[in-house]
Amino acid sequence: MNNKFDALKDDDSGDHDQDQGSPKDGEKEKTEDEDKEQNTSKKKMVVPGAGEHPLQYNYTFWYSRRTPGRPASTQSYEQNIKQIGSFASVEQFWRFYSHMIRPGDLTGHSDFHLFKEGIKPMWEDDANKMGGKWIIRLRKGLASRCWENLILAMLGEQFMVGEEICGAVVSVRFQEDIISIWNKTASDQATTARIRDTLRRVLNLPPNTIMEYKTHTDSIKAWEDFHGLVNASGGR
Repeated sequence: MNNKFDALKDDDSGDHDQDQGSPKDGEKEKTEDEDKEQNTSKKKMVVPGAGEHPLQYNYTFWYSRRTPGRPASTQSYEQNIKQIGSFASVEQFWRFYSHMIRPGDLTGHSDFHLFKEGIKPMWEDDANKMGGKWIIRLRKGLASRCWENLILAMLGEQFMVGEEICGAVVSVRFQEDIISIWNKTASDQATTARIRDTLRRVLNLPPNTIMEYKTHTDSIKAWEDFHGLVNASGGR
């Protein structure tokens, strides 16, 4: 599989943020319509084209961006996340990727997500809810290279953990960028250790790089606690 990627290449924590809340009532209908569109698209599974190199799993690119200046309470993570498209082969991947802006060139508060088709990049998704993610914080200037190395390793099945990998996220922030990879079973320490070691290798990280594993259950609790405190204080 790696050779297929090399041959074609010549043709280059993103989840809920603590300041994102519920949608406006007037926007719920729009959200439901978008959900219907996404559900419909998920039923039409993409397939490799004739003569193309199939991937072991189909994947979907997503993009999200927080609109600067809008009050946090008007924002919904699920509203902000947009599906870019799905692919089933190496060639289809490169068609998407070659036209996408690189993470290092994004501005503001933006995220790219690459998840197996049918899995939403949300903590509450059935495939994610018992899982967690490895988080690596990067200084500015490294995100594009690390993101490319990470997703090529994921598509090429270099992590060797069966069906455990759910997806990956690159989160562009003002002071730093964040790379994360999500897996299904947070309690499986052998799997999370293998993912950590593979991540360190494919990203060529220095030995002293800080890597944090966080369960989605903890992420949800932290998010709820934060909003509970904000609401109790009368903030928005």
